[in-house]
Amino acid sequence: MTAESRLPECGVARFITLLDGPWATLIVRELLRGPHRFTQLRDALPGISPHTLTSRLRQFERHGIVTRTAYAEIPPRVEYRLTPLGEGLRAVLDTMAAWAVTVPDGEAPVTA
Repeated sequence: MTAESRLPECGVARFITLLDGPWATLIVRELLRGPHRFTQLRDALPGISPHTLTSRLRQFERHGIVTRTAYAEIPPRVEYRLTPLGEGLRAVLDTMAAWAVTVPDGEAPVTA
């Protein structure tokens, strides 16, 4: 393992390294709904580039968050799914979502 691929010791820093950027969290959100093919993920995440999606999925696979299964079919079919480790992110994302809806929009409150 190279120094660049090593994860930080601090849990928060480790989490941020693994789920850096909006796409990483949104990919996990989609995979929490069940296994997806590459094109299904790409279609569910408008604006993500194929390069970014591929890069994130490979990173998740390297760290045991996602499994990639290639089926010997014609045409070839590849499916991505969360591992039990990746499924552990469900509680984290649920907590993040619950907290986020409590944050005001930033508009000044109307006073009489």
